[in-house]
Amino acid sequence: MEINMNRPQKLSELLNTAGRKELADILRYFVREARPEELSGLMRCASRLREQYYGKKVYFRGLIEFSSYCKRGCYYCGLQRNNANAVRYRLSEDEILACCGAGRKLGFRTFVLQSGEDPYHSDERLCGIVSGIKARFPDCAVTLSVGERSRDSYRRLFEAGADRYLLRHETADEAHYGTLHPPEQTLKNRMRCLYDLKELGYQVGAGFMVDSPGQTCETLAEDFAFLRRLQPQMVGIGPFIPHKDTRFADYCRPSSEKTVILLALVRVLLPKVLLPATTALGTIDPLGREKAFQAGANVLMPNLSPAAHRKDYNLYDNKICMGEEAAECVERLSGRVTAAGFVPDFSRGDHVDWENRLPRGRERILIRGE
Repeated sequence: MEINMNRPQKLSELLNTAGRKELADILRYFVREARPEELSGLMRCASRLREQYYGKKVYFRGLIEFSSYCKRGCYYCGLQRNNANAVRYRLSEDEILACCGAGRKLGFRTFVLQSGEDPYHSDERLCGIVSGIKARFPDCAVTLSVGERSRDSYRRLFEAGADRYLLRHETADEAHYGTLHPPEQTLKNRMRCLYDLKELGYQVGAGFMVDSPGQTCETLAEDFAFLRRLQPQMVGIGPFIPHKDTRFADYCRPSSEKTVILLALVRVLLPKVLLPATTALGTIDPLGREKAFQAGANVLMPNLSPAAHRKDYNLYDNKICMGEEAAECVERLSGRVTAAGFVPDFSRGDHVDWENRLPRGRERILIRGE
């Protein structure tokens, strides 16, 4: 396969115009056949494109995992409703605000509120939490990652002040989606949620797991085709790591190499995207984050959750949640970023095309009073 690694824009154009079969062939080549010098060239392409829009900045977000309850039965997740061994907890609004206060003192200007799909957190409760954070920390962005909800729920949360929403699609192939989820959960609804979020004015994050059970280069091609249709502002990619209490407990543990290659290819596909170096990648490889930065990643999300609960938000086995992963060690983590040749940045870190004010989508919704 002839691909010019010295022309990042040309490779980006190829990924954005290729049909499904050609996309699958390109992905197969890079993850299975490319020579070391070609992979090095891919990393350079990804780095150049990131630097074109973001320089060498790595944006820090403060992660708050505020509830481990979940009504869903995702086959791969340690928080699934059927896991009797899962430790369940909920943070109160005061506890969440205290996490934000601690993060604000450490310099964070973005808080990521993540939970299982917990019915306890109604629109009223969650809107109160969001508006409370925005009232106390008006210069900070609020990102939500709380799963599938109705369009009206997303609208209410947006009006309460939520700026961004993370909802990994996990896979854009319908049959593959069924391998990972029970029948009542559908890819159609997951995609509906993502398009609703975009239309309402959020900065939207999608993403997928690497090496999940049943994944092929053809299903990955569907992921890339979906991402180029959706044009999300953020894409979260991490390796699939099995959990001992799920049906995939004995599934093989992945290496970091494939995830790093796909991170670079996503950066080339969407040059302006915000791309995290995920906790999962850091879990399977002590240098996983540094490798992700070299592949075009530019976001880190240290954990602001109370220390007593960090191990209880157990999505997969052996998740790193203490030490440098904890936000209290932000100086040491910043040092690692600097040592890798990048610049820690604690600003809101919006997508490069996002104006630093209320998006027009929010103004439109508030005026219409929908």
